[in-house]
Amino acid sequence: MDGLRLRAASALAPLLLLVACSDTTGSDDPASTPTSSSSSESPSESPSEDATPTPTETPTDEPTEEPVEEEPPNPISVAALAEANLTGGDLRLGAVRERTAAFTSYDVTFASTTAGESTAPLRISGVLNVPTGRPPQGSGGWPAVVLAHGYIDPAIYVRGQGMTRERGFLAERGFVALHVDYRNHAESTDDPRVETAVRLGYSADVVAAARALADSRDVRVDPDRIALFGRSMGGGVMLKALAAEPGLFAAGTGWASVSSLEAENFVQFQRPDAPLPELRASYRGRHGLPADDPEFWRGVSSRPAFDQITEPVLLVHGRFDDTCPPEWARASQRALTAAGVDSTLEWYDDGHAFGPAFVAAMDRTVRFLRARMPA
Repeated sequence: MDGLRLRAASALAPLLLLVACSDTTGSDDPASTPTSSSSSESPSESPSEDATPTPTETPTDEPTEEPVEEEPPNPISVAALAEANLTGGDLRLGAVRERTAAFTSYDVTFASTTAGESTAPLRISGVLNVPTGRPPQGSGGWPAVVLAHGYIDPAIYVRGQGMTRERGFLAERGFVALHVDYRNHAESTDDPRVETAVRLGYSADVVAAARALADSRDVRVDPDRIALFGRSMGGGVMLKALAAEPGLFAAGTGWASVSSLEAENFVQFQRPDAPLPELRASYRGRHGLPADDPEFWRGVSSRPAFDQITEPVLLVHGRFDDTCPPEWARASQRALTAAGVDSTLEWYDDGHAFGPAFVAAMDRTVRFLRARMPA
């Protein structure tokens, strides 16, 4: 499904988060290694009232500061996601999907919060790869990576689709790898608010996945060595999760990521699919299009919240990506650096799906993760 745009019918539905494509081939046959290069890109004041001082009073010329109450963030925003009590746990291992000399793969479920709601937790499905043997001696458990896949139409999505290669590659190198299906995908609980909440719930689900791994009694994971890896749309999910929950993950990496400004994603993936009047009508009663309500669209973007990110970030992008333009990666890298984030951008001679460059890019990603999550 890489490179496909949302259909016009999808654009007219209450689909508010901007989407990109993911490698849905599930191929485990990466090709040759290419060359690569790296680049780092006021409270209001009011004067006190005049009064005649008493012997116990000391006159002052200093104005008295009045407390300023900040307005709560828009409930549909990255800021509101950061204020929500995002929870997760109850990781349950199901059927064995695959057993190799290097790892065992399980169907799993775990609980995820419904941000801002008091309803029961959602049940999220996924696939978990656990390395064979025991964690390194003296460690707190296996290092782990939560995987956030790219856009695949939920109507055709199947459990664990989109990052099969990455999941196996990581497990073969000693990482527990948990692929998150997201709410409304595969066997996950449907959340009727997922579209009107601009799919911010996807970021809540990967946060829940990290907490489920940390709390698991069945899989020994070091809670201080859990990273987040997203590709395409999942790259945007990753950046929002890091901004909303600083300190939870040890590191973040994004491959072929969507833009960190949601208005740009709208122009790339939704705007071409339907006439502007129809798109505007489909958003009536919720919020305007980017030109109508730019403040809202910035609020659901990760870039304005980059200064909240405390983890190192690796961005990986193909020079020939015609789905998520390379300029998006450059702009995100510049913004991360300006916000003080320890970030790196790696370039490869490949397209959006990463075929020939897959092994080289994964080797680079593993080195990054090991450096940030030493045993």
